[in-house]
Amino acid sequence: MRDGENRGRILLVDDDTAVRLAMTRGLRRAGYEVDAFPDGMTALSFLREHPDVELLVTDLKMPGMDGITVLRRARELVPDIGILMVTAYASVDTAVEAMKHGASDYIEKPIDLDVLRRRVENLVEKVRLGREVTQFREIRSILEERGSFEGMIGQSRAMLELFRKIQQVAPTTSSVLIVGESGVGKELVARALHRRSERARETFLPVDCAAIPAELIESELFGHERGAFTGAQARKPGKFELAHKGTLFLDEIGEVPLGVQAKLLRALETRTFMRVGGTEEITVDVRVLAATNRNLEEMSREGKFRADLYYRLNVVTLEIPPLRERRDDIPLLATAFLEQFAREHDRPVPVLTPEALQVLKAAPWPGNVRELRNLMQSLVILHPGTEVGVHHLPEPIRRAVEESAPAVEGADAAASFVGKKMEDIEREVILRTLEMTGGNRSRAAQALGIGLRTLQRKIKQYRAEGHHVAGGPGGAGEGSPAD
Repeated sequence: MRDGENRGRILLVDDDTAVRLAMTRGLRRAGYEVDAFPDGMTALSFLREHPDVELLVTDLKMPGMDGITVLRRARELVPDIGILMVTAYASVDTAVEAMKHGASDYIEKPIDLDVLRRRVENLVEKVRLGREVTQFREIRSILEERGSFEGMIGQSRAMLELFRKIQQVAPTTSSVLIVGESGVGKELVARALHRRSERARETFLPVDCAAIPAELIESELFGHERGAFTGAQARKPGKFELAHKGTLFLDEIGEVPLGVQAKLLRALETRTFMRVGGTEEITVDVRVLAATNRNLEEMSREGKFRADLYYRLNVVTLEIPPLRERRDDIPLLATAFLEQFAREHDRPVPVLTPEALQVLKAAPWPGNVRELRNLMQSLVILHPGTEVGVHHLPEPIRRAVEESAPAVEGADAAASFVGKKMEDIEREVILRTLEMTGGNRSRAAQALGIGLRTLQRKIKQYRAEGHHVAGGPGGAGEGSPAD
């Protein structure tokens, strides 16, 4: 277990103070978040407000409300909660009774803390796995029905996991730090968190901190009074005020000057601030989401970002994978963008050839989804309703793919070669490289590090064996249109 990692949330009920404290201390030392109560009524009231609890540990025999009643009512509130029954009356009958009423497991008094930790670990893991499966099914259903999740397209494992976390975090009031490279869609994630929260009917206010001059950012965030500085001719409310009751999204938070970060930290902690030049303290109800493409932890170590602000923002972190780490989503994204821009420009939808799609999947995409989106818009404008081949794609993309051709699909390709004969591996690499170069033999030979004549001989052999070779019967050679 990593330091500070929360292994699960547990609700503990036992009227015996000594036993309750011993179990609480033992489980907290093991990394669990534990909320303990001496009676079932108060424990159930807590559960009603905290349905994210994964495991209920309850004594069987208690005055007032007994463990079986607590179990039944807990199941009504949170049907998938795990339940560990604690009993000093160990017998087959009491164990069977508890299990019949929905207990997941039972443990006998006196409590062996090592046994308790093992039982708890197994049950929490089971509940978490079950909840993840349920969430994935819900997300799959949304994707099948709408084709996207809150405007985001992807069915790769990385994106499904991101969607699941959004669904899990959105209803809470926690601050969220969204991290990822430029162009991955950080604002889309922020909007999804807002739309799936209780603030969905209120304002979502995005602020690009990188686009605001350093000397004006405090005024933009917190507002100013008339005469606060040269040019301040009237009172102006800041973004915190304008986002009251809603969500404030601070994009590129790493660009906020150190001098403003202290005031931002105080606003996050107390929900209060003063306008620039003001004397009146203003209170707001705002959920703050922040995003960055920089390493804030490293910046804080270098003194370029306040460590206390970083930890305050970093309650929950959502990391968006770059496009190169979810290549299987590229055909989905490309098709969706082509259809979108064809509608917007009232033009026929271009059709990408399989070879063009292979190149798109192999491209490095330093600009991520934004770069792919812009390219698809360009194709709609320049080649409406036509078949788009490799030669229609921008030269920098083709060149980047050609230069990386020997490492086609990286680790995934390497894994696919395990157990194959060398001649089969050689053929697959050559055929894939020809696909990615649009059938251009000269470039494929250069990328593979072999002579053109050798490549031509291989192509002739593969055709004789019945394999499809990109570039048509004659292939694309030196100086051909595919060049």
